[in-house]
Amino acid sequence: MPEPAAAALSAACAARGLDPALIPAVVRYLEMLERWNRVHNLTAVTGAEAMLDRHVLDSLSVLPWLHGERVLDVGSGAGLPGLILALADPARDYLLLDAAAKRVRFLRAAIAELGLARVGAEHMRVEDLRPAPGFATVVSRAFAAPPEFVRRAGHCVAPGGRMLAMLGQSVAAEADLPAGWAYRCVEPVRVSGSSASRHIAVIEREAA
Repeated sequence: MPEPAAAALSAACAARGLDPALIPAVVRYLEMLERWNRVHNLTAVTGAEAMLDRHVLDSLSVLPWLHGERVLDVGSGAGLPGLILALADPARDYLLLDAAAKRVRFLRAAIAELGLARVGAEHMRVEDLRPAPGFATVVSRAFAAPPEFVRRAGHCVAPGGRMLAMLGQSVAAEADLPAGWAYRCVEPVRVSGSSASRHIAVIEREAA
């Protein structure tokens, strides 16, 4: 990305209230994503500033609901939200999971470029993952509706852990979950610069 464009992107990050400490890494990430996207079609969103609004800021909205030391991002795609969360909250361990090899290649390149020592990326279906121990937080942004998310990824949650489903309309969290699981809460979130409806569904195992 030419220097003037990078400077403009940095200004856009600042204008949207992004933590100043995050801005250089976010700009580097968006430069990489924009470059890779021209060849590998990782996201339908084009243009670094649009990616900032629709991907980065949206990913950061789930940050207050993270729990525990180990986080699994299911269907991470271009690292959304897991890689962005790792930039903002590097004291946790993150595993970014995706079933598409081209996306995992990008994730591994981005992890190396950004020096994220506590982040890994794996090419596999979540149904095939058998973590020991499980993850304190299992999150998805655009993977599946909450019932399907629980069915496919619930086995990855550690005792006392939680699942976070990033949703648009809250009505998506009215669907019944598999037996043994319940919505702890469904909270609206505000994404800077966006008027779109966004919600976080926090899902936990029911008490025995």
